[in-house]
Parts: sequence; C-alpha cells; structure tokens
Amino acid sequence: MQSMNDNLFASIMDAIEKTKPVIERIGLEVWNEAELSQVELKSAQIHIRELEAAGFKLISMGTCGYQAAFIAEWSQGEGGAKVGFLPEYDALPGLGNEAVTEQKPRGNGNTNGHGCGHNQIGAACTGAAITLKKLMEKDSIAGTIRVYGCAAEEKEGVKPQMARDGFFNDLDGALAFHPAPFAIAGHVRTAAVNHIEIEFFGKTAHAGVSPWEGRSALHAAELFAHGLNLMREHVEPTTRIQYIIQSGGLATNVVTDYATIRLATRDQDRKRVEAVTEWARQVAEGAAMATQTRAEFRVLFGLYDLLPNGPLIESLHANMQRVGLPKWTEEEQAFARACQKGMNVPEKGMATNVILVPTEKTVGGGTDVGDVSWVTPTCAFGFPTLPLGVSLHTWAATACGGMSIGVKGGIAAAAIMAATGYELMTDTKLREAARADFEKRTAGRTYVCAIPASQVGPSSMANSESKVGSDEMLYHPDSEAD
Repeated sequence: MQSMNDNLFASIMDAIEKTKPVIERIGLEVWNEAELSQVELKSAQIHIRELEAAGFKLISMGTCGYQAAFIAEWSQGEGGAKVGFLPEYDALPGLGNEAVTEQKPRGNGNTNGHGCGHNQIGAACTGAAITLKKLMEKDSIAGTIRVYGCAAEEKEGVKPQMARDGFFNDLDGALAFHPAPFAIAGHVRTAAVNHIEIEFFGKTAHAGVSPWEGRSALHAAELFAHGLNLMREHVEPTTRIQYIIQSGGLATNVVTDYATIRLATRDQDRKRVEAVTEWARQVAEGAAMATQTRAEFRVLFGLYDLLPNGPLIESLHANMQRVGLPKWTEEEQAFARACQKGMNVPEKGMATNVILVPTEKTVGGGTDVGDVSWVTPTCAFGFPTLPLGVSLHTWAATACGGMSIGVKGGIAAAAIMAATGYELMTDTKLREAARADFEKRTAGRTYVCAIPASQVGPSSMANSESKVGSDEMLYHPDSEAD
C-alpha cells in the first residue's frame, strides 16, 4: 500500500480549507433544527442542498420508506472505485440546550438536542464527500462517491434496510465517524442486537365474580419474564437480556386479556443473538401454554455486530495522526472544563492525543453501521466534539456540538475521512487488502438482514426503545486514554 507524501497531504488540507464553510454551515444549521428521528426532514434537506450545490445528484429520497433518508452520488470517468459516506442528522428528545457551560433550555423553546453529535457526524461525512470530489476533479481520478443520508439512527436507523436492499453492495469501502471524548481508531467490535415485541392474548372476565372464566395475559407476561430471568444463569457472559412490561392491564377487577413485553437481546455476534432470541421465543410459547393464552413474538428491529477492517483502520489512524487534533484555544479548553465541572467529572479539558486500539475489543453497545460492515469493507472512528469524561446523550454534549469545539472536531474528522477516501480511490492495493480482510472476517457467511423484506420503513417500536448514552459505539466517559 502506498504511503501519503507531503504534497498530497497538503493538497487534501487545502481542499478541506475550501470546504470549511460548508462543514460549519451544515453542522450549525442541523444543530439549530434539532429534529427527532423519522421527522428530520429539514436536516436532510440541508445536506441535500449542499450536496447538489457541489455537483452531486440526488438518486433516492425517502429511501427504504424512511421519509428523511436519501442517497446522493457523483461520478467521474469510466470505472474507478466506489466509496460511500454515512452521515446522520437526527437529534434526541429532552436534550435541547444553549451552547453554554450550564444546563440551560434553548431560548427558542426547542426541547430536542444533538446530545450525540449527529449534526457533526453529518457535517463531517458530507464535507468529506464534497472535499474528495474536489480532489478527484483536480487530479482527474475516475470513480464514484456516494453519500447515504442515514435517517433515524437514534430510534430505528435506516442502514439495515439499506443493506438488506443492496444499496451498499457495489462499494469498495464505507467510512464514518462518531463524536467521542477522545480521538480513537482501532479494532473495536460492537454487539449485535435484536429488539423484540411479545404480545400475550388472554380472555377477560370479572376478577371477583368469575375469574375461572378468564385467562390472564398478565400472568403469561409474568411467567415469561420469570423464564427470561432463569435463562440468565445459562447464557454466555457476553449475553445481555433486558425487558420492560409495556402493558399489563387496566383494572384490578378485570382479568387482563392483553399484555405486552418489549425485549432486547444482545451478544457479541449475530449467531449468538439469534440463538438467544430463539430461546426467548420458546419461553414465550411455554408461558402461553402454561396460562392457556396465546403469544405473538416479533423481531421488530435487529442489528449486526460491527466488523473491524484492519487495512482501513491503519489508513484512518495514519491520517488521524497526520491531521492531528484541533488546536484548542484556551477559551475552548475553559468551556470544556466548565462543562466537566457541571457534569461532576474531572476537569481535564479536551483530548490532545490520538489513540490506537491494536487488538480486537468487543463493547456492549450496538450500531447500525454494523450491518454496512457485513456488506462492504467499513471503518468508523471516534473524534472529539465533547470534553474528556463527558457522556454522549447529555446537555454538555449538545452544548459543545453547537459551538467552535464541535465545529473544529467535525472539520478535522472530515479531513481524516477525505484522506482515507482518496487512498481508497487511488490505491488498488489498499482496496484489495480491505476486501481480503472483509472476506476473512465474514468467512463465507452471507449477510441476512434481521428485518424482513416485507417491512418497509420503521416498525412501531416505541420511543422508550430509543438508544441511551451507554449504548453508543464509542461511549466510554471514564476513559483514561488521554
């Protein structure tokens, strides 16, 4: 594989400098809109506006039944490589905050906020694509850049359905980044996940006069929950089982004829998640038989584990070192320390070092980038848009993402992805190595999406199933890595 020379790196940084206004504009405009999953239409249009102005063609809108999902593309010449970028842009409820060092509601009344930094994910990914286009035009490089508007990641992301429907199949590589308290690339593998709904149907009756005429769906739900808890002794240490009773009846003097449980099963790979899910299905059927009720068991949404890709990790890490972390001003460091004080974490300020995870590490959180990684060589990295020790999905993350700290992080992340994108476009050996690594890790296993082909668009999964801070790909607020 080729190593990047100083002249090429200077050319990339010059192209990023020209794209800076676009990256800043996207990041701050989307931060101001702060739209929730599945209704982030204005935020999607901000990306589309900038992409079309830069010469990209919108080839899909409302992709896979998600109204705010899109695909935009630019091509030059005959053949060449194909590289994809994965912007996100949805916000979270209850995290609306001014860009200040205290918990302060937004003056415009918007209670939503980008506590996960998706405004900067989107700005960096779209900015990287526009920058790469400029470089390819300058150097007359044939190839295709594709930008996937990845709607609704915080609730039920579109990426699995895009993967199921073949939208990533022809890529040579896909790139993404995620805000984090630190700058990190490495062999991080996330968990596979299933989100499941179990409905129990019984028979109503008067609980005092003739309870023998009824069959309690609540009893079935309770028995099912007890069965899940008994499973815990006999599953592997990597298995996670969490549930809530969403509906369990309305009145004590009526035998409950309907109950619902929402269940999440997680494990280190898809095969294990499917095995645990099947066991849970058997428990539901057994609970229904024992209570003479009926059970309906449905997987609403599922994710694959994220596959690392060694050659792409090496490229991203090398480019991360070349680009370096932003030169934080004393005012920005003071802002970061004040946020840390408000969050009651050590006042260390912003990260200043780049970290590499050299050996494979599995974390408990999941990401829908995992599905993409089972279809094409994929790599994502973490980069600071929030202070050390501060958790994603907090007011402090929202605040930092809406001022210069977030903007600088997004611009640097765009430079890193543009550099690796350029290498994918021009280095045949890198593409071959990334593909070989992908083939080795998948080991002949065929990707089968957890979401059936009959489901187009998001399911009816409730807002309570939205991800929380500890379910982030690169979340680790207590990291001592810096």
